[in-house]
Amino acid sequence: MFEYAPAPESRDVVDIKPSYDLFINGEWVESLGYERIKTVDPASEEILSEVAHATEADVDRAVQAARKAYDEVWGVLPGRERAKYLFRIARIIQERARELAVLETLDNGKPIRESRDVDIPLVAAHFFYYAGWADKLKYAGFGERPRPLGVAAQVIPWNFPLLMLAWKIAPALACGNTVVLKPAETTPLTALAFAEICRQADLPPGVVNIVTGAGDTGSALVRHPDVDKVAFTGSTEVGRLIARQVAGTGKRLTLELGGKAANIVFDDAAVDQAVEGIVNGIFFNQGHVCCAGSRLLVQESAATAVLDALKRRMATLRLGDPLDKNTDIGAINSAAQLAKIRELSDAGEAEGAERWAPACPLPERGYWFPPTVFTGVAQSHRIAREEIFGPVLSVLTFRTPAEAVEKANNTPYGLSAGIWTEKGSRILWMADRLRAGVVWANTFNRFDPASPFGGYKESGYGREGGVHGLEAYLDV
Repeated sequence: MFEYAPAPESRDVVDIKPSYDLFINGEWVESLGYERIKTVDPASEEILSEVAHATEADVDRAVQAARKAYDEVWGVLPGRERAKYLFRIARIIQERARELAVLETLDNGKPIRESRDVDIPLVAAHFFYYAGWADKLKYAGFGERPRPLGVAAQVIPWNFPLLMLAWKIAPALACGNTVVLKPAETTPLTALAFAEICRQADLPPGVVNIVTGAGDTGSALVRHPDVDKVAFTGSTEVGRLIARQVAGTGKRLTLELGGKAANIVFDDAAVDQAVEGIVNGIFFNQGHVCCAGSRLLVQESAATAVLDALKRRMATLRLGDPLDKNTDIGAINSAAQLAKIRELSDAGEAEGAERWAPACPLPERGYWFPPTVFTGVAQSHRIAREEIFGPVLSVLTFRTPAEAVEKANNTPYGLSAGIWTEKGSRILWMADRLRAGVVWANTFNRFDPASPFGGYKESGYGREGGVHGLEAYLDV
């Protein structure tokens, strides 16, 4: 393996303030409460900043601002005018791409290569895509005069902070809704930077409001009686709570929740290509991906060759400083998430699975977990059933396509799946039977603004992205 010299990205391109307030009605306003939340660099445990912990009264102020902006400005603005703002936001994101990538990596722990080459370009792409729809909604298939819903409450997770913001805000604004968004408490900084981008784009006050806080802030936002639409991405457990809160209120709801995706490799697959897909499927973003390919189903006759190649490839992965451009595996986002990964990995060993990880020295400070694979996994094991949300792969085998489908579908989740084979007919046969919202063929973790994303069963309901993503924000 080549030894690469350190190639760190500069932190000087970002200016992190020591403290942030709430973004309401186009202005930075102090919280009515006194509690603050510290946000930490997971690679060093350094405190980056502190943000306001919004109270129920703060949430009410934000919703009132969004309602006023919807009634008086945004909800009556022609689509072609809304599009201009979205295009402007997209261009500013491109202009500030380097700054946003570094900020995302510092706050989240993901490698700068992923922030720079995947997250931020997709953020801009989503705003460009939905800007194009803003004046064409009557051609989207939802009737001649589709109307916006009103005020959208949006709660996003910490694994793709700015990208999840784009997935939520871009279609909402394109359709004529206004937004109150709560970012995850561990990763608020790029959402707060986006607030500045809204000001830079001269977005009318109140159209986008950002309230930081913990679970109680999100709960207050979801419960608010003047919210018309709730969109949530996060854990299945919290998704259930939100569904109960919204039930009977008349609010529209979309949920994008957990996953336990099967990555299925047949014996005719190109092994090296499949291994790259396996690595990308589970180790991209440290496995902090709802649709991560965390269950590898490999045909028995190819199992030895695939696992040998996979271990060789894992031995080349570089874990370390997320700001280093050569880093493949960054830091786990928080101490709590690291504890969960460790607990489930220990349970895998206790239940009889065999753990393997490459020789991988871990930094002394920060939250780290090496890329890990478990073999000898049974479907009853916790590591095969529960979402670990970390760089941990469980390997199972199968003999026939029918057995592969049965094992892949034997999960309460249904967000994504991958198929690796040279036979197109087998891909279509499998995809038709897999209960997953997204099925990738000879690739994994490929995203496009024009392609819908969402799941079945306990992975939630509703779709984000593409034309389907417009429906969630329209009264059709």
